[in-house]
Amino acid sequence: MNTAPSGPVRPTAGAVSPLRPAALARVEGGFWAERRRVNAEVSLAEGPERLEAAGNLANLRAAALPNGRDGAEPAHFAGDFQFQDSDVHKWLEAACWQLADSPDGELAAEVEAVVGLIAAAQREDGYLQTYYQLGGGEPWTELGWGHELYCAGHLIQAAVAHHRATGSDRLLRVAGRLADHLHSVFGPGRQVDTVCGHPEVETALVELYRTTSDRRHLDLARYFVDRRGHGSLSSGADRGHDRDPGPEYWQDHTPVREATEVAGHAVRQLYLLAGAADLAAETGDPGLRAAVERLWRDMAATKTYLTGAVGSRHDWEAFGDAHELPADRAYAETCAAIASIHFSWRMALLTGEARYSDLIERTLFNGFLAGAGLDGRTWLYVNPLHRRARSHERPGDQSAHRTPWFRCACCPPNVMRLLASLPHYMATTGADGLYLHQYATGVYGGDGLTVRVVTDYPWDGTVTVTVEETPAGPKSLALRVPAWCTRSTLALNGTVLDGPPESGWLRVTRAFAPGDTVRLALAMPPRLTVAGPRVDAVRGCAAIERGPLVYCLEQTDQPGGLDPDDLALDPAAPLTVDSRPHLLGGVVTVGATGRPLTPDEPGAWPYRPLGTGEPRPGAGVGLTAVPYYAWANREAGAMRVWLPLAGSGTGAADDQ
Repeated sequence: MNTAPSGPVRPTAGAVSPLRPAALARVEGGFWAERRRVNAEVSLAEGPERLEAAGNLANLRAAALPNGRDGAEPAHFAGDFQFQDSDVHKWLEAACWQLADSPDGELAAEVEAVVGLIAAAQREDGYLQTYYQLGGGEPWTELGWGHELYCAGHLIQAAVAHHRATGSDRLLRVAGRLADHLHSVFGPGRQVDTVCGHPEVETALVELYRTTSDRRHLDLARYFVDRRGHGSLSSGADRGHDRDPGPEYWQDHTPVREATEVAGHAVRQLYLLAGAADLAAETGDPGLRAAVERLWRDMAATKTYLTGAVGSRHDWEAFGDAHELPADRAYAETCAAIASIHFSWRMALLTGEARYSDLIERTLFNGFLAGAGLDGRTWLYVNPLHRRARSHERPGDQSAHRTPWFRCACCPPNVMRLLASLPHYMATTGADGLYLHQYATGVYGGDGLTVRVVTDYPWDGTVTVTVEETPAGPKSLALRVPAWCTRSTLALNGTVLDGPPESGWLRVTRAFAPGDTVRLALAMPPRLTVAGPRVDAVRGCAAIERGPLVYCLEQTDQPGGLDPDDLALDPAAPLTVDSRPHLLGGVVTVGATGRPLTPDEPGAWPYRPLGTGEPRPGAGVGLTAVPYYAWANREAGAMRVWLPLAGSGTGAADDQ
């Protein structure tokens, strides 16, 4: 079994990172194994067909042909966006991580065919972006909208994945030539002294440095991080567009080290901060570390949805103001959830603190996973927490309807690469031992300590860890106690250990022996959650949660197809759980009690004096809540995460 860490983040020996991704991490069963199986057998397997139909692969083939050969006209670019190449690069990265986990001859052949296309399309000077190679304009003249460095970053990440998964440097050589081209173009006194409108290349260059030990790549990443925030993209960056998104959109409004809040385009902001966190780890820069810690706190405390999703505004796909978190108009792009996970993971490695993995867990199970259909073939670009029964949205990129593919198809291959690399986010090693950040049945280890984990998480809170290999001398085994859990116990070989979690971790330190068993029990009764008073969009409402899962009401599950918008939640009624193995791929549902809201007369003024609404007669209505990640996989209908509480001025009865 290969025990070299093959995931997307691998800090160097000199990095200031108390935690490193575990050398061995294999997810072998349970919830995440099933999601990854669908990803491998459906999403990844059908990826080349999707890319072919959208013209992405045709662009690469066309770019490989000399213009005008045999008197032919230059080929035309297929697709609506300059960044079409990046979808190929993300699929390729995903396929490589999947191969690192599970060898597959057919997938390997697809990978090498795409690698060949990319290598053939690269210009002799190292430049590669088919939009500009096929007549879209002069390279490096539209830094705001062109996405050239964004595409370069995704290609570099694919090359790193290919190298770590296969040992080949075939694609790494392509990435190296592209990086050499970037070194020749960017920097003070060179052709271009500014940044790309879409951050991404920063974290890719750091990882290329980690792979090749070429310090130039780290220095260029630092240049890009430090060059931002000086307004260099604000003038003329909107060429060809009738609206100016402003410098926040480009992440060019404030230097990273001076910023006090996350702002602008959510994905761009978080990709930039992921790169800054990588840079802080490799350089030990205290100012940069303080900045990313400060900005992560702002994101988590004021601009993150209950589901872990981020980005509250459809306008420019942006963060909103502090606590501006509307449920029905949430943009909550799937890519933004992925970017949040990337940022939080780098912060976990940089600091060793459990809170970053708490947010990763919340985002993985909810804001991220909702973006992928249970069938592996349909996707959500945006992830609202409320959809009305008579929604006027049309299916497409920016609607809450599952779609087979998008014109702007950034999300599907991004989901694929996170699921394919998911074992990388499960465990780390530190100076004192092994840390388990996320819980999935499998094998994890490093520095001589290897354990086998068995669990039915997230449906059950019992996690059994059996030691398989041990080093000489004492080591620590640390298990994260999620922030949502208020009662946990830890036992070693059947003996309960005393002591509360320390900074989110329960630790066992001893000279382990093969066969030692550590059992973590996390109580996960269903619970009602309310938002802080400044989240005004959901004042007077509550959401249902259980364990790491956020729940929602879908209209199809309610008696008589009752619209969740016509209900208030009875907070005094008990919540119940029910295992439904044949529903939505197998879920645990939560039962609650609702009180019907007084309907308005047709055509009536929809406002009334407080307390004047009369409830419908009769007892409360039994409600069924399903995990939010599984919504929109059946017939269309209303959905709500946040429900008004009976007795909070909703017009529902306090008791009946």
